[in-house]
Amino acid sequence: MNGDGFGVGYYSLDPELEDGPCVFRAITPAWNNMNLERLAEKTKSNLVFAHVRASTYGVLSETNCHPFTYHSLMFMHNGGISGFDKIKRKLVAHMKDEYFIFLQGSTDSECCFALFLDTLDKMGFNPADESTNFGHDVLREALLQTIEYIKNWTKDITSEPSLLNFAVTDGHSVVVSRYITSKTEEAASLHFSSGSSFVEYEPGQYRMERLDRGQNVIMVASEPLTFERGDWIAVPTNSILSIKNQTVLLHPIKDEYYQEDPLYSRSSNFAESKGLMGSVPLADTVDVEIPPLEREGRSRPLTVS
Repeated sequence: MNGDGFGVGYYSLDPELEDGPCVFRAITPAWNNMNLERLAEKTKSNLVFAHVRASTYGVLSETNCHPFTYHSLMFMHNGGISGFDKIKRKLVAHMKDEYFIFLQGSTDSECCFALFLDTLDKMGFNPADESTNFGHDVLREALLQTIEYIKNWTKDITSEPSLLNFAVTDGHSVVVSRYITSKTEEAASLHFSSGSSFVEYEPGQYRMERLDRGQNVIMVASEPLTFERGDWIAVPTNSILSIKNQTVLLHPIKDEYYQEDPLYSRSSNFAESKGLMGSVPLADTVDVEIPPLEREGRSRPLTVS
């Protein structure tokens, strides 16, 4: 159960409002917050981030709830940095003052976002420029470099893997990673679904409709949000997903933890022990011959739509 607060961020359709996302965060469980229900009933947006928190680092406070924002950018994390307390000093010392000052909470996730902002800056892009459409290529490269920094800083500190499922958007493009610093373990689960419309076919029951080849609706989540198993595709471990102009792109992250063999079976034990995979029906490994939603379990929701 993820009852340590929640957050929702979205980009308004009102052209008179300033650029940048609107964010509502609270420390109450999402299922027990009437304000969330009231706001959801009256809110429309083309791009929404939502996150429910199960804390690993940091106290229970609104400043520690995702999504985190910086001008036009929005960021979420599902997972955790192994040995974060041992690399935190190095991580914050690496970044410029403005991104260190930006930190308000005490989580590894917010530090990851600040590191991402610093990386984007050092690539020659100003994260504070709300008029900039960074594009999925730039966001993807900055996220890959962020992962590279964390990977290099932690590998000599601890043998326990880090789970780095990140989601970032500038309001136009979305980039999401599914990554673990291990060659033998599965990352925290991640799925996506796309179609022409997302409809309520019975009270409280939804499914993705595909009336044509268009992808008018794209959803990314740490677990499938419907019981229609055929609607969802599992994102491979150590991959990065990009969304731009209603198109989904998948790229492998080819580093020392990448598995070239498509038939290699990773273990789900570590992700399960962190509550980020759920049960795996067959033994304790992932078998690529089994349909993705049968071999991978359920984890906390990390949603992009």
